[in-house]
Amino acid sequence: MREPLVQSAPLLTRINVTPIIDVALVLVIILLVTAPMLSVADLEVDLPQARTRDLEETGYVAITVGSDGQVAVDDQVLDGPDQIAPVLRNRRALSATGELAVVVRADARMSHAEVRDILDAARSGGATRVGIATRQTEGSAP
Repeated sequence: MREPLVQSAPLLTRINVTPIIDVALVLVIILLVTAPMLSVADLEVDLPQARTRDLEETGYVAITVGSDGQVAVDDQVLDGPDQIAPVLRNRRALSATGELAVVVRADARMSHAEVRDILDAARSGGATRVGIATRQTEGSAP
């Protein structure tokens, strides 16, 4: 018998994982870039104006209260203000330090009594530091 003139190349039996790893790393980078944008609920809030410094970007929980009374803790929309304390208790229990800083983003048209109720709910939920978010006016402090 005669041998064939053309010898076939050995078959490639391994899967090239480099493209899969590249795609996975790109997805991780996209997730890391977009995650901070999703941490506050998408409620329309007109913040009051004040001469303040910029908010330090440390680990805090944002409580957002819209002009219609809709409440959200970070990106979790709640049925009412009475659910703030249990949600904050869970967040504090999951905190590594046991401390919980809260920033209240309340609409400028809300009454002081309504904001006070939100602050009280935050304190009863275990918040160790509570602040109120405002918009900076022209000529604000650095």
